[in-house]
Amino acid sequence: MNKTTMFYGAMLVVALVAPFVGYPLFLMKLLCFALFACAFNLLIGFTGLLSFGHAMFFGSAAYACAHAAKVWGWTPEVAILFGTACSAVIGAIVGTLAVRRQGIYFAMITLALSQMIYFFCVQAPFTYAEDGIQSVPRNKLLGLIDLKSDLHMYFFVLAIFVGGFALIHRIIHSPFGQVLKSIRENEARALSLGYDVDRYKLVAFILSAGLAGMAGATKTLALGLATLTDVTWQMSGEVVLMTLLGGMGTIVGPVVGAGVIVAMQNYLSGFGSWVTIIMGATFVVCVLAFRRGIVGEFEYRILKRRNGGH
Repeated sequence: MNKTTMFYGAMLVVALVAPFVGYPLFLMKLLCFALFACAFNLLIGFTGLLSFGHAMFFGSAAYACAHAAKVWGWTPEVAILFGTACSAVIGAIVGTLAVRRQGIYFAMITLALSQMIYFFCVQAPFTYAEDGIQSVPRNKLLGLIDLKSDLHMYFFVLAIFVGGFALIHRIIHSPFGQVLKSIRENEARALSLGYDVDRYKLVAFILSAGLAGMAGATKTLALGLATLTDVTWQMSGEVVLMTLLGGMGTIVGPVVGAGVIVAMQNYLSGFGSWVTIIMGATFVVCVLAFRRGIVGEFEYRILKRRNGGH
């Protein structure tokens, strides 16, 4: 058993014990945002595409899942799959329009389309505008397991996170993932080697959108609501912050970054609007002290020590 497997095993044990010593709702929120950040990292960290509109996938899946569970009475697993599918379809449409552009042009296209989704959610009757969809029922998993119990719901969320994280890990270490990394490093060279760069970027975009949607749909069931906050540009900014803070292009970095941000939002809520300023100051300090992110800097220093300081 190698060290990586032991590390992931230890993290899984910690996650299994966590709800017995911590607050399950906080832990569920953390896992959902950690999956959201990992999905975003697949796009920016391993493909080199900076999206400023990833909240459209997170939020659209949240609304779709909430409507399916509350109005149509669907079971939680089907409602989450429906939300994930909706975000993947939106990702295919947005990706088709955006992947042919690069840099700031790509980012601005995703931001503009995200704002269109936001205004749709403001106007659509089934979203209830500023009120959002509240009191979303959890119902029974597979018609058998009652998810009204926070403990049951936590382990369901954990299973979704582990599944999503494992899928991202497999994608990154597959031949497809290696092509994505080559596109990130030198797109012109990947194109000269015969790879259909736009097609690879589109598939990566759809995968990232679908996984972000899965995180949003799961969050809706765990917390019982879907609101406009889920589709705002600020939410897109938060996931960028989580990824950069933890370590862009690392496997575990987004999880750490999400944990830091969600913990600050939760435990510093008493400071009101000052939380945003504190988060900004923390980000500045971390960027100055850890240019590669928390996990990225840690991995770099270990590698440097193994190479004798070179």
